[in-house]
Amino acid sequence: MFGSLKALISNLVEYPRLQNQFDNMDCRLATAALLVRVATVRSEMSEARRGKLHAVLKSSFGLDDLTTVQLIEDAFAADRIAIDLYHFTRQLNDDLDDEGRCRIVGMMWEIIYFGGNVNEFEANIIWRAADLLGVSSRQRIELRRRVAANTATLAPVLPTLQDRRRGRDSLVGDLGAQPGSTE
Repeated sequence: MFGSLKALISNLVEYPRLQNQFDNMDCRLATAALLVRVATVRSEMSEARRGKLHAVLKSSFGLDDLTTVQLIEDAFAADRIAIDLYHFTRQLNDDLDDEGRCRIVGMMWEIIYFGGNVNEFEANIIWRAADLLGVSSRQRIELRRRVAANTATLAPVLPTLQDRRRGRDSLVGDLGAQPGSTE
């Protein structure tokens, strides 16, 4: 518990310095495209995962909602025409220092762990991207552990999208019931 709180505070302190590295729009687009690739490696992106992608990009880059939506659309377009990960990782290697590249790998883990279990395809694409970004195996594994621990800590506190939908649907069902009915 204290470890995840310490990591959160550490990230908040580092945030302004990393923010300057991400001011380059090409860097933001490359990051978003990598995150899109990771988020869709298993299948089409769910609305819940799209929401997580939106939240991660918005908070990491300090964007407003409209700009974040446009960045995601541009990232989907860039990902569709990309042959491999190298185009994106080369751009990020040119623009970011080691901490910035580690932050990208951490963002990838955040997107993947939001969906629950990590499958072999998701872990493999993060391994390949981390390798191309020059993030060591030790750093990648530590980032994975940190994100998994943070996700496990937050999971009991945060309701899932399905829980919210179930709650809304039961409320609508209760409101729609006729007096005297057994619904």
